[in-house]
Amino acid sequence: MKQAAQKWEREGGVNFLKRIGIKPGQRVLDFGASVGRYSIPAAFVVGTSGRVYAVDKERQQLNELSQKARRLNLNNLEVIRTSDIVTLGFNHESVDVVLFYDVLHYLKTIEREKLYSEAHCILKANGFLSVYPKHIIGDSPLGHFRNLHLDNVKNEIENANFRFQEKYCDIISHDDTLTRGCVFNFIKCYYDYDEMRRTQKNDFSG
Repeated sequence: MKQAAQKWEREGGVNFLKRIGIKPGQRVLDFGASVGRYSIPAAFVVGTSGRVYAVDKERQQLNELSQKARRLNLNNLEVIRTSDIVTLGFNHESVDVVLFYDVLHYLKTIEREKLYSEAHCILKANGFLSVYPKHIIGDSPLGHFRNLHLDNVKNEIENANFRFQEKYCDIISHDDTLTRGCVFNFIKCYYDYDEMRRTQKNDFSG
């Protein structure tokens, strides 16, 4: 199964990330990148004119990612080890896409709130945040997501001044396996979104 997941990084994952909106030439931040299940396909998508920043705190996993990137000649992938799990450390409006894939369940509510705020700051005006909210209720509950439903996660992201845009479901990577899963894209807002939410309900579950 691990071989299938590695093949997905070079083929299926590339197509999936194109589908969610990643484009050649973009700058993509993969937070909680681990061994690069999404960093690797993102690097293929953005190409030599783009750049992928793979951020994680685990040295061993990042070393494995660096080795994979070298074998695949992905010179546009930069590995960044961080000691602060909720500080992204990028300039204001300097990134096109931020990925929070299968990582948020490790963080307490206050840590997630800070992370959303950081993402909002570093995303460009036309950029987007993409979230894979694994381990919520109904999907192998775990960690700080074990008592949260999907709508809870959506609401806390929208409360950080994002607006839900679209849902994408397919066979995607989780650990060293492939599974049916959905990611959710959010765009940044520059206004108080609370009033709109009171009068308009987004289709988040359909």
